[in-house]
Amino acid sequence: MHSIYVQLTLEEIIELTSGKLVSEGSASSFNGLASLKEACAADVSFLGNEKYYADYLATNAGVVLVPSIVDEFPGGSVAIEVDNPSFAFGLIVKKLASKQRVFKAGVHPAAWVADDVVFNADKVSIKAGAVVESGSRIGDGTEINSNVSIGEGVVIGEECVLHSNVVVREFCELEDRVILQPSCVIGSDGYGYELVDGRHTKVDQVGIVVLQNDVEIGANTAIDRARFGRTIIGEGTKVDNLVQVAHNVVTGKHCLIVAQTGLAGSCELGNYVTVAAQAGVAGHIKVGDQAVLLGRTGAAKNLAGAQMYMGMPARPVKEEQKKLASLARLPKLLKEFKELKKSLNDAG
Repeated sequence: MHSIYVQLTLEEIIELTSGKLVSEGSASSFNGLASLKEACAADVSFLGNEKYYADYLATNAGVVLVPSIVDEFPGGSVAIEVDNPSFAFGLIVKKLASKQRVFKAGVHPAAWVADDVVFNADKVSIKAGAVVESGSRIGDGTEINSNVSIGEGVVIGEECVLHSNVVVREFCELEDRVILQPSCVIGSDGYGYELVDGRHTKVDQVGIVVLQNDVEIGANTAIDRARFGRTIIGEGTKVDNLVQVAHNVVTGKHCLIVAQTGLAGSCELGNYVTVAAQAGVAGHIKVGDQAVLLGRTGAAKNLAGAQMYMGMPARPVKEEQKKLASLARLPKLLKEFKELKKSLNDAG
């Protein structure tokens, strides 16, 4: 990606990243971002994974952010030593791209905002096609993009960003600095039915969803409203694309919930829990602080914190790996058993 909007000098990059110059190069100013393999002299890149070390040595990047363990440097590139190259690169991305998205306060003529919505039009941006229904409140610095639908009585905090086609249904609450990626749905009905006289009869879902400070929800993800009470996504939690969070789920702070994960009704995640891709947590299950569920893991009972789990049902990683290793030996053991059985029969 290249930015024509901001240009950074070498001194500005060192100051921004709190880095240390460890190898000098030919370029002194930079206005682009690129991978090690694709970078040119105007680009900033970084070495964040040893798998790309060969690309690093051959790179044409103008400046490369490197970890302290590196003692080789590509010719012609500036090398800046930082504690965390990936994080430091993120700071550069934010600075270089700072003028690509400009906050423009005001309500577009093609938006519809109910007369009693509480907000400061000089400090909120509402784009074309957005709808904000009666009784809602919007905090300063919040940006509501095209075709967003905000239901009745919704509360949105300060400096939130709602991207195109987001739906926030009635009475849900977003605290400050919440980011909603395109087409996610906050407050859809929980999946609740009772079988009455041979028919699945809908159970009313009258609760809400609360997204706490600094939560980000990925594209096409659905967070269901509670049957009663609140579905809560804890402070700083990051939810990926295509995730299903059912009614009355509660997550702790700073959880990571990755693509195609499903959290069933009333399950609870502790703080700093990671749920990897295509994993699932059954209803009413509790997962302890700092637990990690690897990809396609299924939690069918309560799981203690500070452990890594895999498999279906979920087991501590070492236990599951032993089981898988044993299964891999079964064909050989079966062959040996048949041979032993045959030799015994022949002997008898």
